[in-house]
Amino acid sequence: MAVKITARPNGPYLVEGDVELHDPTGARVDTGGRPVIALCRCGGSGSKPFCDGTHGKIGFKAAEAAVAQAKK
Repeated sequence: MAVKITARPNGPYLVEGDVELHDPTGARVDTGGRPVIALCRCGGSGSKPFCDGTHGKIGFKAAEAAVAQAKK
C-alpha cells in the first residue's frame, strides 16, 4: 500500500501504510507495528511525535485546507 497522510479536522495527521519514523537524531521511533499512526500537529501532545488528544483540550484550530506552494 502506498503511504497515505490525512490531516484530520483540527486534529492529528493520520499516517497509513508502511512507513519508518525517525527522530531528529536519525534514531528510529517504534510505532508498535500499528497500520495507522496519528502524528501531533498542534504541538501540545505529551507523547510527541504521536497525538494524545491534547488538541481537543487546547482548542487547536487548523487551516481549513492545504495551501498550495508557489513554484520557484
